[in-house]
Amino acid sequence: MRAGISGYKETYHPKTMKILKRTTFGLLAVILCILTVATILEKEHGTLFVTRYIYQSPGFVGIWGVLSILATAYLLRHRFLRPATWLLHLALLIILGGAFITWLTGKQGTLHLRIDEKPVSVYLDNKGQKQQLPFSVTLEKFNIEYYPGTQTPLDFISGITIIDGEHTEHETIAMNRIARYRGYRFYQSSYDSDRAGSRLSVAHDPWGIGITYTGYLLLLLSMIIQLTDRQGTFRRLLQNRNLRGLGLGGVVLLATIYPTHAAEQIPPTLPRNLSHDLGQLCVYYNQRICPISTLAHDFTMKLYGKSSYLGLTAEQVLSGWLFYYDEWKQEPMIKIKSREARQLLGIEGRYARLTDFNRAIRDYRSEHITHRGVSEANEKFSLIAMLCTGSMLQIFPYRLNDTLHWVSQVDILPRELPYEQTVFIEQSMNYINELVAKHNYAELSQVLAKIGQYQQKCCGEAFPSTTRLQAELLYNRMGYSLPLAILLIVIGTAAFLYVCRHITRGNSESSPIQPLLLTGILLGFIYLSIVLLLRGYIARHWPLANGFETMQFMAWCALGITLLSHRRFILVLPFGYLVGGLAMLVSMMGESNPQITPLMPVLTSPLLSVHVVLVMVAYTLLAFVMLNGIAGLVLYQRNPKQAEQLQIVGLILLYPAVFSLAAGIFVGAIWANISWGRYWGWDPKEVWALITWLVYAMALHPVSLPLFKKPSFFHGYCVAAFFCVLITYFGVNFLLGGMHSYA
Repeated sequence: MRAGISGYKETYHPKTMKILKRTTFGLLAVILCILTVATILEKEHGTLFVTRYIYQSPGFVGIWGVLSILATAYLLRHRFLRPATWLLHLALLIILGGAFITWLTGKQGTLHLRIDEKPVSVYLDNKGQKQQLPFSVTLEKFNIEYYPGTQTPLDFISGITIIDGEHTEHETIAMNRIARYRGYRFYQSSYDSDRAGSRLSVAHDPWGIGITYTGYLLLLLSMIIQLTDRQGTFRRLLQNRNLRGLGLGGVVLLATIYPTHAAEQIPPTLPRNLSHDLGQLCVYYNQRICPISTLAHDFTMKLYGKSSYLGLTAEQVLSGWLFYYDEWKQEPMIKIKSREARQLLGIEGRYARLTDFNRAIRDYRSEHITHRGVSEANEKFSLIAMLCTGSMLQIFPYRLNDTLHWVSQVDILPRELPYEQTVFIEQSMNYINELVAKHNYAELSQVLAKIGQYQQKCCGEAFPSTTRLQAELLYNRMGYSLPLAILLIVIGTAAFLYVCRHITRGNSESSPIQPLLLTGILLGFIYLSIVLLLRGYIARHWPLANGFETMQFMAWCALGITLLSHRRFILVLPFGYLVGGLAMLVSMMGESNPQITPLMPVLTSPLLSVHVVLVMVAYTLLAFVMLNGIAGLVLYQRNPKQAEQLQIVGLILLYPAVFSLAAGIFVGAIWANISWGRYWGWDPKEVWALITWLVYAMALHPVSLPLFKKPSFFHGYCVAAFFCVLITYFGVNFLLGGMHSYA
């Protein structure tokens, strides 16, 4: 057992070896403490403070240098390390060496250019000091490209000319597209409001980047060898005899959740088929062209917290508020989370009527507006006002000077529009209201169809395809996953408790209901696969751009890993249910299903998607390791042998988790270098990802740190270490901030 975990024989450690070991790992612990404190200080004193006094200080760089020297000396005294292990640590030393060269010789700054101005040969560095370029640069042109049919920027493009003596060179710079000349790199950073000027980031690091990238490649190679080497620790853990005979129990859980409503009178609305027709019209919403169904879904979720109300679809709720305002303002469907807001409104339950807001409007606009819960409640009131006045429904496109614009009925139209088009835009909704009042649904259906035809004709190629619109309509019907999240958690909890009991009784036979649990995992995986594919197809990019999408992807990873490994590892089915369900539940905690938006130009790089995938796979595996640790601690008191077996499982999961996280961090560094001009910026998210990686990597050193050979310590450590993951993903977003706080 212990030999299987350590991966190689222990050598005799003389006194100097012990001093080296304790000093090396002690210094690593000091660095972890410094990094933790630095992220807290950055929140209080700002980025410039921690950059100057910690990250860029000679003392901090010196600590890393001493650690590198001590680690090298410590490794050289080991005689039985596998070649892959040597290569891995060599790669880390090369990466640190590259970072040191960058610190010594690298330069960064900003270059401001204006069209038709004199060539510029001076830029400002990060300290605000002027630095001389060995050549001059002029700005020939600056353009902004937009997503088709919208005013949302797709890319910022600068055309520059580099003048070096008699030699001139023309370069085009865009987001994720850099220009290189004589060791200098230029990145698109920002632009002047009049669009006649551009700000470029300048980076000069002729040696550090190449050395660092060499380290990245060696690290990737060493990790692949570590996982595939037949004589390596990972492969021998997979073949460990202690894993044989481990059965997986299950539990039969019939959980049926039916929403129940008291007998309530349903407020008036359009018939379902006409509401569906209304939902199929397009609207300019959230900086893109999408079906009104999407707006209706977001509107209903924002007000009520669910995608339907009293059995009415989101489209029917929208049409109810739009055409039957007097009746709907009496409906208790506006969810109020804040206790203070409920007291101001004078309501007892969690739902308010619009008429309740009218009584409290003066309070909302006075001293209480700064309260977050009260402000959120007032926002819902404003949302209804925007819909009912018509300003939210920007369903009428028009072209002016080859530019496509979208307006609502109440927007001011330019005088240049033809008279017939102006009348159509201004009077269509009034005519629709008249037809609804007369219940002339046949004519109403024709008018909605005419508006749809007008939209397609006016937009031309910018209008979404029928396939894309139908995909979004399907996504709107499938995207609410809270019931599935709750069901997965309930089943996973029950299965986890059952399996622990199953193991402690010494029963090693598989349960006959294991196929039922596996079927549930498969159905959940298929559902999430469809949802993610639809969302990515609609958004035209991988659905990994915000917290909701990444947590949904983590749930998908958890279910997929469960399907791949359920036959080999104990407890993996309950873990799959729990991790998948919890990830889906967390994704719903903010906005239950945030709007699909065009990506910021800097986020369109495919490297970003690879970075997020690798990191989320790592977090998923670490969540499995954490749950495995809980099970190990539970079983340790009654059955230490089972706890040892679970320690092997934890190590098997830990190797690919640590390697995947390392790969994710360094792919992210390459992306940052291409997009922002530096591969490491000590942003709080970067720092905590590094902390997490180092903390978990320590558990892979049982020979140097013998405590990790003890199952109880190993499991407890893995449970406690997951706190680092939580801080990295949630703590940075909600507490520490930084450039990564959007993700």
